[in-house]
Amino acid sequence: MKIRLFGRLLIALFAAAAVSTAAAAQTGVQERKLANGLRVIVKQDHRAPTAVHMLWYIAGSMDEVSGTSGVAHVLEHLMFKATKTVKSGDFSRRIAAAGGRENAFTNRDYTAYFQQVPKAALPLMLRLEADRMSNLLVTESEFSREIKVVMEERRLRTEDQPRALVAEALNAEAYLAHPYRRPVIGWMNDLASMNHLDARNWYQRWYVPNNAFVVVVGDVKAEEVFALAQKYYGRIKARPLPARKPQREPEQRGMRRLVVKAPAELPYLLMGWKCPVLRATEPDWQPYALEVLIGILDGNESARLNQSLVRDSRMASEVGAGYDSTARGPGMCFIEGTPSQGRSVAELEAGLRAELARLVRDGVTPEELARVKAQVVARQIFKRDSIFGQAMEIGRFETAGLSYRDIGTYPERVKAVSAEQVRAVAKQFFVDDQLTVAVLEPQPLDQVHKRPPAGGGR
Repeated sequence: MKIRLFGRLLIALFAAAAVSTAAAAQTGVQERKLANGLRVIVKQDHRAPTAVHMLWYIAGSMDEVSGTSGVAHVLEHLMFKATKTVKSGDFSRRIAAAGGRENAFTNRDYTAYFQQVPKAALPLMLRLEADRMSNLLVTESEFSREIKVVMEERRLRTEDQPRALVAEALNAEAYLAHPYRRPVIGWMNDLASMNHLDARNWYQRWYVPNNAFVVVVGDVKAEEVFALAQKYYGRIKARPLPARKPQREPEQRGMRRLVVKAPAELPYLLMGWKCPVLRATEPDWQPYALEVLIGILDGNESARLNQSLVRDSRMASEVGAGYDSTARGPGMCFIEGTPSQGRSVAELEAGLRAELARLVRDGVTPEELARVKAQVVARQIFKRDSIFGQAMEIGRFETAGLSYRDIGTYPERVKAVSAEQVRAVAKQFFVDDQLTVAVLEPQPLDQVHKRPPAGGGR
């Protein structure tokens, strides 16, 4: 009893300290908007003499149109090629010579580019990034080489990965109209049919200062960063953006099921329920409750799904759950699992459903709720333990239509979630009418499908 009480006290103290840290984390953040519409957000963190510079474009795969899926990601690759003033490959070489690291990533909602460098190299980062915002050369020769790289990436990360195929197929089935149904990497046929003009048009359409924002975090002075941003980005002219029409997914009117056949050793089950995401941090409470719910199901080795289905009944060899509360489009909650040897996917699905039904029927205990809240809050805090993590958190909130000012309130809202709210969201959203179920049916591992020739159709 004394040990349990001491554990509760540690959880309470940790959660309180984490909230205090989160609130303090947003102090020192300043923002400036340039005349061309580019927003510059600076967070001062003087713990080490380094800085992160990130440029976020609010343009991801959800902005693509049918026939050009994957073009956002293709352009990300091309952004490391030549500009009018920088030779192909020199961008990365200059950053490495400055002692920095850099990369980029494309998402459904955005495309982002970053560099982490010694603070003395920050002016060079702004100059190079501003240069490729306005001076990129999208040539047919560079495109022809890079599109083959992207197609091979799709083969390695999706077509040769059975679980990735299942996730791709589930999204395509779950979303009938919303562009989230298309994979970020693109469909292979679209990649094979793409040309350099598709990439150039995407660049000209979306890569403008009034559709982007800069995040700088590190050992910097805000006014100096604003001056650098004005010097390098300020000279780029704004351009009209395409009208963004509402892209709402029609209401789902019943459970959807699909089977994916692919070479694999074991079957696999993926279940996805339509769930809300954060639109306004203050009135919304359901996304916070969903975060806690997912933590209860799959927060650690002792979480409900692992304890019940892996350890106790040995029905599954592994289980998991996931949810992202920030997105420009609709959200989903996922549960996945692999049945143990001799157990079927149907048995595993029944076991997962039984756990959800038990949670709705019996709710969660105060001890369980406190532990999971502390874990959820801790994950949010640990994301901001590095300057890169802080910049990422700011960017994710901003691209989802929220504000960096909301980040500090997030742990506070998680702490306020009640056991009844957790039970309520499980009852409301984890229902069959909002569910899509995808099953991997393993095929012999030596069954290799012939691939179409790379670049065919262009």
